Formats: sequence, C-alpha cells, structure tokens
Amino acid sequence: MILTGCVAFARHVGPTRVEAELLPQCWEQINHKYPERRLLVAESCGALAPYLPKEIRSSLVLSMLQQMLMEDKADLVREAVIKSLGIIMGYIDDPDKYQQGFELLLSALGDPSERVVSATHQVFLPAYAAWTTELGNLQSHLIPTLLNKIEKLLREGEHGLDEHKLHMYLSALQSMIPSLFALVLQNAPFSSKVKLHGEVPQIEVTRFPRPMSPLQDVSTIIGSREQLAVLLQLYDYQLEHEGTTGWESLLWVVNQLLPQLIEIVGKINVTSTACVHEFSRFFWRLCRTFGKIFTNTKVKPQFQEILRLSEENIDSSAGNGVLTKATVPIYATGVLTCYIQEEDRKLLVGFLEDVMTLLSLSHAPLDSLKASFVELGANPAYHELLLTVLWYGVVHTSALVRCTAARMFELTLRGMSEALVDKRVAPALVTLSSDPEFSVRIATIPAFGTIMETVIQRELLERVKMQLASFLEDPQYQDQHSLHTEIIKTFGRVGPNAEPRFRDEFVIPHLHKLALVNNLQIVDSKRLDIATHLFEAYSALSCCFISEDLMVNHFLPGLRCLRTDMEHLSPEHEVILSSMIKECEQKVENKTVQEPQGSISIAASLVSEDTKTKFLNKMGQLTTSGAMLANVFQRKK
Repeated sequence: MILTGCVAFARHVGPTRVEAELLPQCWEQINHKYPERRLLVAESCGALAPYLPKEIRSSLVLSMLQQMLMEDKADLVREAVIKSLGIIMGYIDDPDKYQQGFELLLSALGDPSERVVSATHQVFLPAYAAWTTELGNLQSHLIPTLLNKIEKLLREGEHGLDEHKLHMYLSALQSMIPSLFALVLQNAPFSSKVKLHGEVPQIEVTRFPRPMSPLQDVSTIIGSREQLAVLLQLYDYQLEHEGTTGWESLLWVVNQLLPQLIEIVGKINVTSTACVHEFSRFFWRLCRTFGKIFTNTKVKPQFQEILRLSEENIDSSAGNGVLTKATVPIYATGVLTCYIQEEDRKLLVGFLEDVMTLLSLSHAPLDSLKASFVELGANPAYHELLLTVLWYGVVHTSALVRCTAARMFELTLRGMSEALVDKRVAPALVTLSSDPEFSVRIATIPAFGTIMETVIQRELLERVKMQLASFLEDPQYQDQHSLHTEIIKTFGRVGPNAEPRFRDEFVIPHLHKLALVNNLQIVDSKRLDIATHLFEAYSALSCCFISEDLMVNHFLPGLRCLRTDMEHLSPEHEVILSSMIKECEQKVENKTVQEPQGSISIAASLVSEDTKTKFLNKMGQLTTSGAMLANVFQRKK
C-alpha cells in the first residue's frame, strides 16, 4: 500500500519533486534496524525508477542499490534489491554504467543466498542482457568475458577446481542463451522480410526448453509469439536452403562461441560428475534453443571433427587423447540427446559403441565412457539404450571390449527396474561369467555384487549367489589372485547394504575362508594385497549387526587370521586389528553373561558409556506413560 501511494504521488508531482521530497526518505532508512523498512527502501528504488530524473536513476539510486546488495545481511532485502536492479536496467541509458552493471551482476550471481541467485537469473540477468544487446555488447563483451573467466578458472584449477565459481559463470551463460538466439534472429538476413499478416504458423510446444522465468522466454524478448513464429519459419528455411553468408551474429556463434566452448569442455575434469552434468545441460539448452537444423549442421560436425572415430586411430595417441576427455560425455549427453527420433537414438548408440571399442582396444582409461553412462543412466528413459550398447560389447570378438562391457554393467544397475535387471542384465552377466578369458569373468564380479545390493527378487538373488559361489569354490579359480581381490573388494562394498541373510550365510563365512587361505600364501606381495583388501572389508562389515554364533565361528576367527598376516607384513594394521578383536571378544563375553542369544554390533559398542548412562537416566526420570515416552524421540521443533 505504501509503495502504491508513493507511485501515485510520483506520477502526480513529476521527477523534480520526487527527487527532492521522496528520495531522501529512502536513503535515510537504508541502514534502518528493522529489515521491513530496508525492504521497503529496496522495493521503492525500483518502483520509483520511472518517475525520477534519468541522471539520478543511474547515479544515486544505482549506488543505493549497490550498497544494499553488498552490505545488507537480510536475504529478503538483497532479493528485493536484485528485482529493483532489473527495473533500473530497463530504464538506464548511460553506457558508462555498463561496467558497473556487470560487476553488480557478478556480485549477485555469487551471493550466498539461493533466493538472491534465483532472482538474479529470473529478473536482473535478462534485463541486463537486454540492455547489453541494445549497446551491442552481448557478443563483443558479455559472453566472451564470462567464457574467459571459465577458461581462467580451468587454468588455475590444476590442483583443485572451484566448482562453485564454475557453476556460477556457466549458469549465467546458460541464462543468456535465449537473449543470444533472439539477437541472431533479429540480425538475420531475413529480419526485414517479417510480415505478420495471414496465417501465422504455430510454434511446437517442445520447440524451446522451458524458460527459467517469463523474461527468459524467447517470445518475450522478441516481442510476441506471432513475431517469433514467423522468424522461426524464416530461420529454418534460411539455414536449410540459403546458408549463413553475411549473417554475422550467427557466424559468431558458429566460428567463435562453439569452438571456444568445445575447447573448454576438453579441459574439464571428466571424473567430476557435477562439471560434466552442468556442461551437458548447457549444450542441451543451446542446441534445443538454436534448433534441430542448427544442431545437425553446425554443432555435431564440430564435435565429430575433434572426436574423429575410426579404427585406424587406435594406436595413435594423438587421435585418441580426446576420447578420454569430457568432450565424449558432453557430446553424448548434451548434444546427441537433444532430439530423440529413431535416427538420433541410433547415432547415440553407434557413438557409445565406437567409444567403448576404441578405448578398450587402446587400453585407455574408461572415465569418459563411465561419465556418459552415469549421466544417461540418471534418466530411466535411456536404460534400454545403454543395455543395447552393452550387449554389443558382450558379443564383441575382442576380450578387451567384453571386459569393458562387464565393468560398465555395474554403473547402469542403480535405479534400473528389476524387470530389466532380470531380463537383460543378469543373462548378459551370466554369459560373460563363462567367457573363455578369465579377465572378462573377473570383470563381472562388481556388477553381481551391485545386484545383491539393489535387488529384492529372491530368485534373481539366488542365481547371483550361485554364480559368486562358483567363483569361490570352483578349483579352476583357486590361484586367481585378481579374482579374489575383486571378490573381497565387492564384499566390502556391498556387504553392509546387502540383505542380512546373504551377509551372514555367504559373505562372512567366505571372508573367513579367504583369510585362512591367505595365511598359507608364500608370496609376500600377494599376501599383503589380499590382507589389505580383507582389512577394508572387515572394517566395513564391523558396522553391521552380527549374531553371536557368527561372531564366534567366523567373524573373530577371520580377524585372527588377518592379524597373523599383518603381524608379518603391516604392524600398523595389526594394532587396529588387535583392538577390533578385543572389542569383539568383550562383546561375546558380555553377551554370554547377560543373555545367550542376540545380535552384537561392534559399532554400537563404540557409543561411549557416558552417553548410555545419560540416556538411561533420562528414561528413568520419566513416568512410563506412552505419551511421555514418545516425547523423548520427537525432534525439537
């Protein structure tokens, strides 16, 4: 109500009196102790902007907002500052203030509050981008500066990348894609031919990605949905039939922006899931905004040129280096998933098959393939497609490719429906587990383990258990050192999360057997290797509830065997094992005194006696009414 009154007054009296009578009321309360007052100041700077003299708008009012953005501790006030800055950007016409606006934008994007950052993307950034476009700075300054900041981050991030800053700059660039596309349309060779009479074509609902706010909607930036529809029709025709000669704004995207982005992508860490995801989303939005013809004729060829996939490249490290980089997952998940017609899916499947083959045959690291699988696997719509790629690997003539396929199954299992695991994954793994090559069989173990951890269907679990049992009990595997390390690693990883019966009847007894056998190993390096993996597995399983019977017959004897190994090979591990054994023995003694049956958790015993006493005293003080007992376990409001 107050703002409405101020605006009515401002309309009535004109700029001079607003500056003389209303504005002082605002800046006198800029540091008021109540946030509501400061919020009113922040909002009035935007609401009164149209009624102030223009030189005051771009000096005093801008400075007030800048001060509040930098100094105000209340998120709500800074959020209101951002919205007012958006309005000010719509009215400002002093080019000298461009740089100050840019600095404000960077401060706003780096604000600790999610609310402020969100308001920046929704209001301030689109308004600033519109003014930048008007000044002709979008392609000459704003986008290049943000790209250079990303490049600098990657150069400095050899020892550790500031992922928060990377997200900040890249999300800003992503929010500018609609403004960039609008600029390309408005400066196209056909922009003078636009006529809005007769039948206006409909824009498909899915033509553009959903905008973050109405101000980022391309039709808002262009002026109307009808105007945009006509421009799009001419845009597609121009790209398909008349080409890009003389179309400077589009040529800048093709010849400067895309090559720089693709170069940046080659420098990011392929093992950083967050970075790969961010760039993948960025390319997806860029391609979806610029459309299918542009993606097929301008984006894909640039990636294909760099990723040159061919069997001849296998031995040349130069041709192959790029296949281990983040360029692979970002092309696969950011560009090839933009459109999902049959031919697009075939292209994606073919690309992943080629990468899997080439990386395997050249013994290169598989991180780029893994990153593609993790990013695509997050969406169940791609599970069938990934299994198609893996089946190609399962039946490949080279054991190296079959080995890679076996390893990749583990990544696809999380989040996959049990029906698919049962019908497609398990049969493929069973095929690979009887492969002529031992290395391929061993590579299936982590995936079998993950099935034990993620599936509840009894019949499927039994099949997997039988397979793992044959690995452990078949004499042909007796001296397979790498098979045993793989199984122990898998047990340590999935044991704590697998169903208790599998853990008690299978994992713990088998670890005991492996520990016994390892005591007899005469090669010290192999003995230490197995012992180290056993130590990790036992440490992980010590957090589980273990029955007394199991503790006495398997868990403790296994630990004692392991201690024997460590006495000889690694005294620092031996000290930890001795205290673990002592802890277990005490538990068993206490249990026998207190009650014959029950479960013991070593982890539970590590809760200090002091904590237990306090808790029991608290319980003792209570009258035993159910309602009061329930209160103990309620979270504090």
